[in-house]
Amino acid sequence: MPRNDSKKSRNLAIGAGVAVAALLLGVASYTATKPDGSSGTAVTEEAQGAGPSDGREAQAGVYPELEKLARRDANDPLALGDADAPVVMVEYADFKCGFCGKFARDTEPGLVEKYVEKGTLRIEWRNFPIFGEDSERAARGAWAAGRQGRFKQFHKAAYAEGSKEKGFGEDRLKELADEAGVKDVGRFVKDADSAAAKAAVDKDREEAYGLGATSTPSFLVNGRPISGAQPDQVFEQAIEAAAKSAKSAKSDKNSDDPAQGGGAGEGGSR
Repeated sequence: MPRNDSKKSRNLAIGAGVAVAALLLGVASYTATKPDGSSGTAVTEEAQGAGPSDGREAQAGVYPELEKLARRDANDPLALGDADAPVVMVEYADFKCGFCGKFARDTEPGLVEKYVEKGTLRIEWRNFPIFGEDSERAARGAWAAGRQGRFKQFHKAAYAEGSKEKGFGEDRLKELADEAGVKDVGRFVKDADSAAAKAAVDKDREEAYGLGATSTPSFLVNGRPISGAQPDQVFEQAIEAAAKSAKSAKSDKNSDDPAQGGGAGEGGSR
């Protein structure tokens, strides 16, 4: 199959149900978003009235099709948190992006302590390099560090204050690998330049573009798009709303399941 046709097929595989959300992310990427007056979450008029149809509490701006993009792979070295956590935040980011660095330094540590460590939140990283060759090299370097279980440390080093100004040339990537505690730097260099690394980065980037994302960072919190390095409370309120919705859905499912003691008919209460 020609390469262009293959790309088209992968983008179409995201599904028609993402169309409205793609518009939302596209608009949010070109305009400054701000917390909604009542909920503190980033929404636009297109999002009002939308919500999941799986028994969860309806939330404005939540799209079930986007929630399905959470991979929940327990072996994903670029993810942080339990694979079965009730809330998954997918982050599309670039190591050359200043606002991505701000989020990584100022906001993410608090979310990790408050939600990830308590089993409420899982963060799944997606490489979304959009600022040229340096971005590409850094993305592949992050993937390569993950192959040796040092993605988190590489992520921290690459987003340290002043790091992006040093660039992400080959020598600089080796320095970051050392700083991240990568044991086999030779393997790191080989992995970063491999076809597998390029394919993994391309997959993440195509997913982001397929959603309509045009800037970094962009996020999905259980199917709710959030664009930009928003204030802490935007993420906190989105996570807590998603956790509440997931808990409600689980409770409804258990009450309808005869095996859990609920439901009507022969399997119901006596």
